[in-house]
Parts: sequence; structure tokens; C-alpha cells
Amino acid sequence: MKTILFFSQLVQCLIIILMLQPASAAQNTPTNSETEMVIYDFKKQSDLEDWRVVNDGVMGGLSRGEIIMTESGTAVFQGVLSLENNGGFSSTRTLPRPYNLDDYHGVSLRVRGDGNTYQFRLRLDDRFDGVAYRYSFQTKVDEWMTVEIPFSECVPVFRGRKLSGVAPVAPEKIQQIGFLISDKQAGPFRLEIDWIKARQR
Repeated sequence: MKTILFFSQLVQCLIIILMLQPASAAQNTPTNSETEMVIYDFKKQSDLEDWRVVNDGVMGGLSRGEIIMTESGTAVFQGVLSLENNGGFSSTRTLPRPYNLDDYHGVSLRVRGDGNTYQFRLRLDDRFDGVAYRYSFQTKVDEWMTVEIPFSECVPVFRGRKLSGVAPVAPEKIQQIGFLISDKQAGPFRLEIDWIKARQR
């Protein structure tokens, strides 16, 4: 009788431990959603509807660029950069909209490039032209990489020229994001983008 009672109490203790353990673990394990937010992951066609291409044709250049979706659920910014007619840049950016990044300190990108140097760019208004903030990153040929971009390291520029006396990026004002290739890197280019996330740390 004592043996049966012992095993009954043991089973009850085990049940209580198993019931309590998941709740305790759940409270102490941070989740990605607490520190980052997906801005674009290109898993649906509508993710690409915000994006437009702006090439040096606006200044008489001959560069070509496009942004497309792949079957594997990524976006590809690709084209040919030409230095003819004083050209030399191709870019893609989103249509203006509030991104509500007040509580975030930067963005992360997962990209696969071609060895060229690209710029990630931000704009704080809905204007076509004007001040932009850039962060340059070097890609590796056909290799996925994650690029961490603090807003504090984005440099204010106007038509390629660095600006002084301009306020740093105000995350709550960000309305446009995009990519640009320039710096006399003539020839074909290709940048594949898996996702863009805002991060709090």
C-alpha cells in the first residue's frame, strides 16, 4: 500500500513539474519579434508593388535597371551600368509611405551580390529629388551575406555629394528606402535581396 502511495505521489510531482516548466521557459526566452521587424521579405508579389526604378536617363544617361521577383521568393535589382552621356547610376526605391520606425536603430539586409559596391539609401520625405542618406556595402560574388546598417552611420548626400550641417537620420521620418549602384562600376550588375528588417539593437 505504501509503495502504491509513493508512486502516486511521484507521478503527481512529475505532472506538476512538466506543467510548470514550459511556462517558465516561455517567459525567459526572447523572441526575434521583440527586437526586429520585417519590412520586406518578397514572399508575395504585392511586396514588389511599392518599388520603382530610377536610372540616369533622368539626366541623359543610358544605364538600364529593373527589379523583379524570383520563383524562390526574393527580389533582384539588376541591369547594366553605362558611363556614356555623363551617366553612371541605376537605382530602385519604394514609393513614399510612413514606415513607423520610431523605436528602431537600424536595418539588416540579407543580400547576394556580384562583387560590386552598392548603396542602401533612405529618404525622410516624399520628394523625388533632395537629400538622401546612404550606406555603402561591398558584396561578394554569388555569396549570401547579412549587412547590418545603423541609422547613425548613414551619410547625408545630395546627387552624390556629401553634405555637412545636416541632421542625422530621424527613424520616425523615414518614407523611402532603396538601393543604388554608381561609382563608375560599368557593366552588368545583379543584387538579390532576401529580406529587409528593422532592428532595435
